[in-house]
Amino acid sequence: MQYKPEVVVITGASAGVGRATARAFGRRRANVGLIARGRDGLDAAKREIEEAGGEAIVLPLDVSNHDAVERAAGEVEDAFGPIDIWINNAMLSVFSPIMQMEPDEYRRVTDVTYLGTVWGTLAALRRMKPRDRGTIVQVGSALAYRGIPLQSAYCAAKHAMQGFHDSLRCELIHDKSKVRVVMVQMPALNTPQFRWVKSRLPRKAQPVPPIFQPEVAAEAIVWAAYGNRREVNVGWPTTAAIVGNSFMPGLGDLYLAKHGYEAQMIDEPENPNRPDNLWSPLPGDHGAHGVFDDRATDRSITFELNQRRGWILAGAAALFLACALARR
Repeated sequence: MQYKPEVVVITGASAGVGRATARAFGRRRANVGLIARGRDGLDAAKREIEEAGGEAIVLPLDVSNHDAVERAAGEVEDAFGPIDIWINNAMLSVFSPIMQMEPDEYRRVTDVTYLGTVWGTLAALRRMKPRDRGTIVQVGSALAYRGIPLQSAYCAAKHAMQGFHDSLRCELIHDKSKVRVVMVQMPALNTPQFRWVKSRLPRKAQPVPPIFQPEVAAEAIVWAAYGNRREVNVGWPTTAAIVGNSFMPGLGDLYLAKHGYEAQMIDEPENPNRPDNLWSPLPGDHGAHGVFDDRATDRSITFELNQRRGWILAGAAALFLACALARR
């Protein structure tokens, strides 16, 4: 039987998590549609995929444009055939106190981070549902459940993604559809965004420690695309934030009010006039990693345990049964 490469679409593929995920699917020899605004990063991602044994098509566009996303989906299928996996990863943010935010900044972050996910999902569903197969991966965040100070627009957009994800799953189950949708909730990651995002902070931004490398996120996305989970948490801080917010949201408010500002900044002054990527991409190839390699870990033990939770639960049940029998 002749090998047929899988067809994968990744939004936000030029840098950060999207770039690491593109490399991961390249190693699987997939045919990948690469969507982002930055042509330099897309071209570099295409080269990396082809060097790894896959194929790629570059689709420079803004995911806030519904029609452009729809056309891109058609171009991918014209080039490679039916789409098997669609990954919604594109995002924007603004680091700023709420009272200093501008209306068009909220609109812009929402258009890309939330509505870009909706447009990508619709483009995938229009093709997957009639075939009754395919997987859609929504790249979420611990901030989809727990809002933090100074990132209100991004937190709100991720919360919206989570609500959309739940609604979509219910409808797919109702329709008895075999199309799968899974949301992968991410921890703090060492991506380039902290040096190109629009910021009004007095000092340079950082991911809230502990920090994970984007390859950890990419591994989780690939695994989720082939698994059977409705949601996957990556890293113990993600699970701690989600579970803690379920039981003690007020305590979370107090903790973040006291520590959430300093945790998002380093001891270097920010340049208020530096360019940012809110309205247009920054030139150049920025790769997958940010500037925090010396502080980031390339492994998540909790995610590795999560992957094997069936065996762990079975082992725990067997141990419990053995202890119960031994007491007789």
